Amino acid sequence: MTTQSSLLHPQSEDELREIVAAAVSAQEPLAVEGTGSKRGLGRPVQAARTLSLAKLSGVTLYEPEELVLSAKAGTPIAEIEALVDANHQRLEFEPLDYGPLHGAAPGEGTLGGVVACNLAGPRRLKQGAARDHILGVRAVSGRAELFKSGGRVVKNVTGYDLSKGLTGSYGTLAVMSEITIKVLPKSETETTLVLRGLSDAEAAGAMAASMGSPAEVSGAAHLPMYLAARVMDGALGEAAATVIRIEGFGPSVAARSAHLGQALERVGKLERLEAEASRALWRDVRDVRPFVDGSDKPVWRLSVTPTSGHAIVMSLRMQAAIDAFYDWQGGLVWLRMEAGEPEAELIRQTIARFGGGHATLVRAPETVRAATAVFQPQEPGLAGLSKRLKAQFDPQGVLNPGRMG
Repeated sequence: MTTQSSLLHPQSEDELREIVAAAVSAQEPLAVEGTGSKRGLGRPVQAARTLSLAKLSGVTLYEPEELVLSAKAGTPIAEIEALVDANHQRLEFEPLDYGPLHGAAPGEGTLGGVVACNLAGPRRLKQGAARDHILGVRAVSGRAELFKSGGRVVKNVTGYDLSKGLTGSYGTLAVMSEITIKVLPKSETETTLVLRGLSDAEAAGAMAASMGSPAEVSGAAHLPMYLAARVMDGALGEAAATVIRIEGFGPSVAARSAHLGQALERVGKLERLEAEASRALWRDVRDVRPFVDGSDKPVWRLSVTPTSGHAIVMSLRMQAAIDAFYDWQGGLVWLRMEAGEPEAELIRQTIARFGGGHATLVRAPETVRAATAVFQPQEPGLAGLSKRLKAQFDPQGVLNPGRMG
């Protein structure tokens, strides 16, 4: 184990358990992180020492034929993606990289961080979130107890699936040491159909029609005017772009994109991005590139009904200075607050008026995050369940205290 003043670097599972046990004994809270690329997510953690999993790294099992990979929690997600890509496979949930949005370099996120925050990109609307691709975990609870859940096979239903509960818990229940995930064959190619000049409301209709078509769309997003110029280093141009992705084998992609393209040509001017150009666009959509600007203006992530996303944005624009673009067929709205104020109450009240949803503050100065309900307030029943889970896994509150509330 490496110790640097307030930074603790376990290099084995035993050392990890010993650190947590010492924290429990001393009643000393720990901030839990990988490389710190997502330190700006959630509320600031009040802890004197940081438990970093950066040195608990490495792939421990990879069986391409079985579509299974296991790795230690501190393994860079970029390393895993490069490994599976060399075997013509991929992480189907398309994990986003929050690092650049928070001023960090790209590619620094870890597998443990992706799973702890349940991160997924544009393919989420078709293939599910990170938790839907987790087969098993090994972890140390806030009681300093080592446990495992799930296994290394796709079909494993033994006992409670604790791995799903840890996914999205932001390190507040347990510290994961090793994670097993599903991998899947990657698409041979992809095409993105680009409709130009649509309003937000028109784009919502085009995306809904595309998702309901037989084209098997794997991504649907809308970049309003000027925001389109902030992806692909400006190559997409400034005109509003409604983008529809189709993936698969070459002949199948060609046939499906041609059929859907004929229908969309009646809506507006149509362009196409092929193969690597398409991939570059969706990486930028995934990583919220339009709002990677070096500022700390508050950025919100809204999860709402796809048909109401554009109406929510329009209502907010009447009351505050915002910029916005859409993913997940309009069901995921990224908002940047141009005046620098979080406006949490306004955002959540507006969402409630349009049928409900969730609003998460994903970027803001630390002082703002400390004074704001970063995560959507839970209903009483769910809040009670969360409290009981925390009491079972981390009764003394030593793991990431205050991160989620």
